[in-house]
Amino acid sequence: MSNKLIDLVHITKKYDDTTVLDDLNLYIRENEFLTLLGPSGCGKTTTLRIMGGFEQPDQGNVIFSGTDITSLAPNKRQLNTVFQKYALFTHMSIAENIAFGLKIKKKSRDYINDKIKYALKLVNLDGYENRTPDSLSGGQQQRIAIARAIVNEPKVLLLDEPLGALDLKLRQDMQYELIRLKNELGITFIYVTHDQEEALTMSDTIVVMNQGYIQQIGTPEDIYNEPQNAFVADFIGDSNIINALMLEDKLVEILGTCFVCVDTGFGRNKPVDVVIRPEDVELTDPASGTITGTVSHLIFKGVHYEMEVMAGGFEWLVHSTRMFPVGTEVGIRVDPFNIQIMHKPESEDEEAVMIDD
Repeated sequence: MSNKLIDLVHITKKYDDTTVLDDLNLYIRENEFLTLLGPSGCGKTTTLRIMGGFEQPDQGNVIFSGTDITSLAPNKRQLNTVFQKYALFTHMSIAENIAFGLKIKKKSRDYINDKIKYALKLVNLDGYENRTPDSLSGGQQQRIAIARAIVNEPKVLLLDEPLGALDLKLRQDMQYELIRLKNELGITFIYVTHDQEEALTMSDTIVVMNQGYIQQIGTPEDIYNEPQNAFVADFIGDSNIINALMLEDKLVEILGTCFVCVDTGFGRNKPVDVVIRPEDVELTDPASGTITGTVSHLIFKGVHYEMEVMAGGFEWLVHSTRMFPVGTEVGIRVDPFNIQIMHKPESEDEEAVMIDD
């Protein structure tokens, strides 16, 4: 990946007595697809709005290509925003909607017409110039909003939950469209969502946020396979998160039973959180398991069976292509590499250490 394009330095933002962002530091590289992911109220949209110039931070700076743009008006920045509510002008044609920003910049008519054709082709809506927004489906309106943003040739496209109003199938189609657009345009995408699957599907880098703090930064694979704390593990996909005791390097006691793991450096007899993904729980006959239990719940999910197994006083979530009926006595085995050990946070909203390159 190439150089830093945007650098957010010590950004703090409060609304009344509520701190929405607390000394946030984050940089975004050129041509990166970076997603801000987190629950409602975690500060992700505020972060995006500060980048776009729609909000001013109480403290800190926004650096763009080495220049401080903290006080620069939104229309002076080389960024364009696509909102969840498409904000198309209903009294204008599609062509007029797309041309709006270019007319303000006093571009020539030929230049504008070329750009309209180019943008519509890019979002697979050739020939829609004379249609009106209310004659289009939600997915088509979203594409027009994106076309309107990209004709201004921004270096960065900011997308605030742009697929939130679409149905599941259309949303999945648009995810692939956005990846294609990003690759064709060669610009930086900064994307806000609370949808974990969306983030895992599209991103080069995911920034997981909670309560105004960055919890973890990493590739989708890092975030899913190596969560740094229980919040990240719980928020990204399904997880079994269990209180445990690290007896010594590579040996952890889970629910009163010793499991071999691969983690080191946690000390001896230290309370820890253990994360085990449901697809990493192997069900066996009782004699072959490290711990035994009883299947208490079963759902067929198409690709796999989702089961709950009561073992050691804990309800384990299990995804397996093998089906074990409710009431079956089973053993549970977990490969040592699939047992993820994490430090327990010292306080409820303790900030996780931000990882660097």
